[in-house]
Amino acid sequence: MAAPRSGSRRELALTTPILKGVDVGMGLASGVARASQAAGHSPVSRVKIKPMNKDYFFCGVGGSGMLPLAMIVQAQGNRIAGSDRALDQGRTPDKFDWLRAHGVALHSQDGSGVVSADQIVVATGAVEDTVPDIGAAKRVGALIKTRPQLLSELFNAAPTSIGVAGTSGKSTITGMVAWILDQAGRKPTVVNGAVMKNFADADHPFASALVGGPELFVAEVDESDGSIARYDATVAVVSNISLDHKSMEELRDLFGGFVGRATTAVLNLDNPETAALAQALAPGKAVTFALGEEEAHLSAHDLKPLPTGMGFELRVRGEAARAVVLNVPGAHNVANALAALGAVKALGVSVDDAVAALESFAGIRRRLEVVGTRNNVTVIDDFAHNPDKIAATLKTLHAFDGRLLILFQPHGFGPLKLMKREFIEGFAGLMREHDVLLMPEPVYYGGTTDRSVGSEDIAAGVRAEGRQAEALATRADCGDRIVEIAKPGDRVVVMGARDDSLSSFAAELLARL
Repeated sequence: MAAPRSGSRRELALTTPILKGVDVGMGLASGVARASQAAGHSPVSRVKIKPMNKDYFFCGVGGSGMLPLAMIVQAQGNRIAGSDRALDQGRTPDKFDWLRAHGVALHSQDGSGVVSADQIVVATGAVEDTVPDIGAAKRVGALIKTRPQLLSELFNAAPTSIGVAGTSGKSTITGMVAWILDQAGRKPTVVNGAVMKNFADADHPFASALVGGPELFVAEVDESDGSIARYDATVAVVSNISLDHKSMEELRDLFGGFVGRATTAVLNLDNPETAALAQALAPGKAVTFALGEEEAHLSAHDLKPLPTGMGFELRVRGEAARAVVLNVPGAHNVANALAALGAVKALGVSVDDAVAALESFAGIRRRLEVVGTRNNVTVIDDFAHNPDKIAATLKTLHAFDGRLLILFQPHGFGPLKLMKREFIEGFAGLMREHDVLLMPEPVYYGGTTDRSVGSEDIAAGVRAEGRQAEALATRADCGDRIVEIAKPGDRVVVMGARDDSLSSFAAELLARL
């Protein structure tokens, strides 16, 4: 079992129980269990934490990565302001109305919101002077941090942490872990890259963050920008590793370092890269999972697609088999569930309690999310944007009858060039004869980029393999084409990432059918 790291305690701007007397020698499981009980019922020292009262300015505050981090920082007692290109362009107004209502001061992304050296300016990734807010920060002498830098500082300050990484499945596994720990009374603080439906309600429609206690931090960790190298997790989860954003050599180094620094690593034996990581670790450090692989610590067998999810038999090494029913579909979500079980088991949550929570896990927004059905045509909104995610979506949908009309909006020209062959082979290999792929040009918000490979290159390659594919100039053109060809029994799948307006587009498309 994982042992907690000694070190600093993360401050929260709340009246927070400071957990005493955790016996490291007895292992993390017993210590956390006693601490959880103390936090809930037993007398415990309570210290009034002084609010931090700092001024943060988030560049791109409405983004899927920035918004949850801003909410966590606000919960610590800081003042939050920000800007967003989507705000300036009039996209997703409901999200920005919600941010205003929750005390976030919004500005145009023109540098006008950065006016003081006392502000801490948070940028998405690379800090570029061409971004007006960054230029303004440098002029006034404000401290500039990247999102990965700030998140990793909060993450690493927690005595116990779970970092969820991998090419695919990160957001879902993070959401599963968050729900299990919440139901187990562990009060985790969570930063996810997507909305967790179990925590979303009318007052919190963008529930991609969960403000819990200071002792346990769970975060989705990104390898695409190399920032995974900043995180020192107690429990490191790696769902899978495949080509996406970086070369395989770079990915092996990044993921290898991530699991090497952790106390416990939860790894997938079905993926050759993560299986190799497991073999390279010291005995007892890896908790492994797999579909149908008896040698794994946790394995799933007899998978059965259900109308609303998946059923399977769970086998945990040394324990009796259990029947499990998930409310999320697809074999990939069974694998995600195994990863989550491995992570929480390392912290001493019982398998029975974890399974009970998983069976009420409602899913993640934009992961095979059914928007609705109209005239017997169903519209599905999905985050799939790389070959592995697309394959998981198509395999899941093809477990049931019905033609697929696939609208795939690539999330950049770079990924198309890097993974051209994988995109073509993935679509051509998994589409059925009557399925149709429709692709607008990739998402582009300005700046210099190599446009040598576009959507027509992918569509042409898919057509050459005998499947139906069209590349059209705009997403609106693709929508018109879907309305033209859709017929009863079809399923329309809107796929893509890094564009919050895709969900609105899917809803509008449903209304037109």
